Amino acid sequence: MSGTTTITTTVSQYNHYQAKVAHNRATSEPAWIRWSLILIALAFLALFLFVPLVAVFYQALSKGVETYVTALSDPDAISAIWLTLIAAGISLPLNLVFGVSAAWAITKFNFKGKSFLITLIDLPFAVSPVIAGLIYVLIFGLQGWFGQWLSDNEYRVIFAIPGIVLATIFVTFPFIARELIPLMQAQGKDEEEAALVLGATGWQMFWHVTIPNIKWGLLYGVILSNARAMGEFGAVSVVSGHIRGMTNTMPLHVEILYNEYNYAAAFAVASLLALLALVTLALKSFVEWKTAHSIDTEIPE
Repeated sequence: MSGTTTITTTVSQYNHYQAKVAHNRATSEPAWIRWSLILIALAFLALFLFVPLVAVFYQALSKGVETYVTALSDPDAISAIWLTLIAAGISLPLNLVFGVSAAWAITKFNFKGKSFLITLIDLPFAVSPVIAGLIYVLIFGLQGWFGQWLSDNEYRVIFAIPGIVLATIFVTFPFIARELIPLMQAQGKDEEEAALVLGATGWQMFWHVTIPNIKWGLLYGVILSNARAMGEFGAVSVVSGHIRGMTNTMPLHVEILYNEYNYAAAFAVASLLALLALVTLALKSFVEWKTAHSIDTEIPE
């Protein structure tokens, strides 16, 4: 018994020594190296993030608050804001359903074509958004596969809201699925199987076991998807037609104002996008902290 205790103590001391050595190796660089790396990182962030962000708000308010408010209250600007919210509001629930369904299918079942499905989910990351917009034009445009039928039945997809929503869905649908798949793979299927053994139905298992375990990862994916939906330019630019007051989202409206040398109005709308980005970043940081905290403290229901 004493020999076992001695061995256990020795192993514990050895592990403590190894951890101490690793810690010392990680922090034994000269102080000038550490401070140089920190300064380089801060300089990079200031040059490519902080300075442009400050410049946007400075230019937006350079001609006064009245000009700023006038630019945002312009009918075309209001239309662009509403269209951006509509596109994000429609694409987000659809992406939510698809993301959860795809992650569930991939992590809980084995089937033929599983690798191919994962590849398709990653497709928007590899394909240029402009190419995605052109694909929808080829399918739903007047000269496209369904263009004549849509025209005969007085349906409009391209140069209308449906085309903008479709393009937004295409570029944003991987975010939720890609956030949930590794999380659900790491959690395994033990808790769901235990719930089924105890008599829970499929829906009860999903709502009371699966959702609580993935809620923060799910929210993280929703935030990323929403941010991309509001800021998308390439695919939406191709399918929108740039019709002022009708098919321009906020990024497209900024481009038009800038090309017309209306810099104050352009930066005013851009500042609104930047503000949304800051809110998204704050939410993202909170969810990251909450996710890391929940891994240590949260006990699944």
